[in-house]
Amino acid sequence: MSNTFSDSSQIGIVSTFSELVHTGFKGEMNALCWYRNLDGDFNEIVKKLSLKENITEVSPEDLIVLQLSEKGNIARETILNDLQLLTDFGASPSLNLLKCYERDDEFDFISTDVYSFHVDRSPIATDTFLCTYHGAASDIISNSQAQQKILIPEIRAKLKELYNGPSEEFDDFLKENYFDLHYQLNPEAEPINLGVMNLWRLAVDHPKQQVLPCIHRAPIENEGEYRLLLIC
Repeated sequence: MSNTFSDSSQIGIVSTFSELVHTGFKGEMNALCWYRNLDGDFNEIVKKLSLKENITEVSPEDLIVLQLSEKGNIARETILNDLQLLTDFGASPSLNLLKCYERDDEFDFISTDVYSFHVDRSPIATDTFLCTYHGAASDIISNSQAQQKILIPEIRAKLKELYNGPSEEFDDFLKENYFDLHYQLNPEAEPINLGVMNLWRLAVDHPKQQVLPCIHRAPIENEGEYRLLLIC
């Protein structure tokens, strides 16, 4: 087991799917990891799939028709089982073959794409689940090691220059444009990489949430390598 995971008060380690979905977040803990060392050749699946755009959603049927080796088949069964577990739980998982996400380069002083450290928000009680089967894996950071970008004076001043409405509606403007979801790391911050094969549950900002939402980001992809990512 990774010492980074077990030593972090932000992360809870579980050994079953049932524990993953039923363990409550509390205190500083806003990320749960079903830590797994899986058999199977996930790279074979990536090589057999076709990338149609920068992000291609892969259906269970797309997986089932692949001609795979024994190790490739083990990997496929793992993915299909994860999709079924999450679906049975009531989630809507998506399996993506990923070259890269769209970049947000509209402003040079703040980014709102998924490569920026950010939290997820929902109007209803929900969680974010994700697992990287192949390729670069996402990072998370402790809430104490980051600051909301909209609270950084120079960034806030530039956002006010963008805004033309009444001052009492400025915070609404920040929310509507998702500026308030993004964070800047403190100088001493140490991000934690989520690793491959582990299935994660991350806390989301919603009205009934009892803990701070989990700050995370998508990784810069490895050159010439696609990611295979389950997310919901």
